[in-house]
This record gives sequence, structure tokens and C-alpha cells, in this order.
Amino acid sequence: MNHFPVLPLVLKGHGFSRADKPSKKKGALAPAVLCFTLALLLFFATPAFAQQTLRLAAAADLQPVLPPLLAQFQEQTGIQVLASCQSSATLATQIIQGAPFDLFMAADLSFPQHVIDAGKAEESQPLPYAHGTLVLWTRNDSGLSSLSLESLRDPAVKSVAIANPEHAPYGRAARAALDHVGLLAALRPKLVIAENIAQAAQYADSGNAQVGFISLTSALTPRLTADGHSIRVPAADYPPIIQGAVIIKGSANSAAAHRFLDFLHTPAIAQQLAARGLEPAQP
Repeated sequence: MNHFPVLPLVLKGHGFSRADKPSKKKGALAPAVLCFTLALLLFFATPAFAQQTLRLAAAADLQPVLPPLLAQFQEQTGIQVLASCQSSATLATQIIQGAPFDLFMAADLSFPQHVIDAGKAEESQPLPYAHGTLVLWTRNDSGLSSLSLESLRDPAVKSVAIANPEHAPYGRAARAALDHVGLLAALRPKLVIAENIAQAAQYADSGNAQVGFISLTSALTPRLTADGHSIRVPAADYPPIIQGAVIIKGSANSAAAHRFLDFLHTPAIAQQLAARGLEPAQP
């Protein structure tokens, strides 16, 4: 069995095509640093005795959403959650190869299904937990005052960040939207490919891309709300982003994983998720 480290709320980026250069925005803290800091605060603020730990593999769109929810869950249950935020494809591959996670929360249903098909999940089908929303975002100083899919035809648009469609469900949705409106071929040379949706937001916010297809969870963060503006991509332009979870077969923390999923479906937490960009999944 391969062994993989489970890091607290670490957002991992990998190689990418055109934006492999320093951020143009000085003083910007990378999401991984913010996540790691929050995880350390949670860890040291909690008594070390008799503490159960749940290891969560979380899709990158959950990175802005998780910290306050994990704190509330830990306060209510005493269970600490250590989360690794990466692309759904990367996490699914790690789990299939034996990574020691207890719970996988993806950004779609297909990657949890891959885990099920590999015999690595308790469930026979993914458990829907949220409905994601794709948005188009740009910085206030990008020179693009009017933002729409049609505005991407403007020659003034030089670069567009998109999560890798092969790895990230939001990237797949963005590609589908561009194809639906007949822009995919024209924009392909301008696409800046990010490993995951959180990295796509980072590219757009840093100025390494002029526009970005990002998750509503990222667009609603205080930083991006202050730095730029966005529009929701019409839902008819891309397949629904139904986000699903599976509990990893053989996990010693299966009961804690079920408890966390139940926690996410409580009315108070579902309301918080909606306020941060994730609507309840339709039954």
C-alpha cells in the first residue's frame, strides 16, 4: 500500500501551463497558507486528550467554506477534522491508491463513483451533499466593466483562468459553458489552466489571468468580493454541479464520517453553506 500524508487543510497546487510566474499582487497570502494557519489554530485551541480525528479529502471549492464549519463541528462533537483540499480527481486517485482518508467530499458525483467502482467506499452510490454554482469573476481593475460570457469575445480579453477539466468538475462545467455558447475554440489559446478551482480563483485575483471561471464559494469570500465582481454563469449553459461524498471502506472513523455528513444536512449548517455558495443537493 502507498502511504500519503494527510495534511490539515492544505490546498495543493501542481504544474500548470501559462501562469507559472510570481503573483502580480503583492502581499497576497496563498490559500494553502491561510488554510494551514486556520488548521493550526483549531488544533492548538483544543485539548489534546482523547481526541478523535476524522481525515477528510475535500474538493478545492470547499476550501473557503470548511474552516468555520469544522470549528463548529469540533465544538459540538469533540471530533477534530483534518482536511486536505485538492482537485476531486487528485483525491480520488490518492484514495484508490490507499491514501488514509476516512471521508471523500468531491465536487461532483463521478469521482466518488470512481472510488466506489474501485471497491474503496462503503456506499454503492455517492451521497449528494451540495449543489455548486459556477461564476465568471474579474478584478475591478481588469478593464472589463461589463462582464458576461459574450464579453469574452472582446479582443481586450487576453487570458481566462479555468480549472483543469480533466481534474476538476468546475473546470468541466466551465468548458461545457464555453462550448454551449460557441466560444471554446476561440478562447482555447487564452485559457490559463489551473490544477483546481481554488487555484483558478487565485490566478484571477492575482492578475495572472484577466478573468476567471471560479466557484461561487470563492467569489463570495470577503477578499474576492472586495477585489472584483462576478456574474453567475447561466445554469442552462452547463450540467448541474451536484457534489457527492463517500465514506472510505474500512475506515476506523466511519461513525464520525456519518456524523459529519449528518451535521452538514442540519438546517442551521445547510443555511450557512447556502450563504457561502453551496445550495442543498436536491433529493
